Amino acid sequence: MRYSHQREIIKKVVYSTDSHPTVEWIYRKTKDVIPKISLGTVYRNLKYLDDVGQINVLNDGNIKRYDRNTHTHDHLKCKKCGDLIDIEIDNVRLFPKIRKQFKFDVDDINTTVIGTCAKHN
Repeated sequence: MRYSHQREIIKKVVYSTDSHPTVEWIYRKTKDVIPKISLGTVYRNLKYLDDVGQINVLNDGNIKRYDRNTHTHDHLKCKKCGDLIDIEIDNVRLFPKIRKQFKFDVDDINTTVIGTCAKHN
């Protein structure tokens, strides 16, 4: 796909935060720069950026969130404020255990640890 100014702005918006934003948040921030952009354009460009590996999509219940961190990682999720925090857990040690117990070949493990963040302790 050829260069798109709109796509670059959308990517910049996603890359401007560690907060794992929703499409609505990204749309509002993008409209500050490109007032006439449509929500459909934002969706299409987020899908493209995910397809080419420039962002990741996280399913947080029924909500899609977008993550600039494309490296394998896990998350902490605060049950009070909903914040997602990137962490790295050594899940590789689980691969052989899962294979042995369930006869299941593991490619990857994505973990979300749910609890309460420091803001609410």
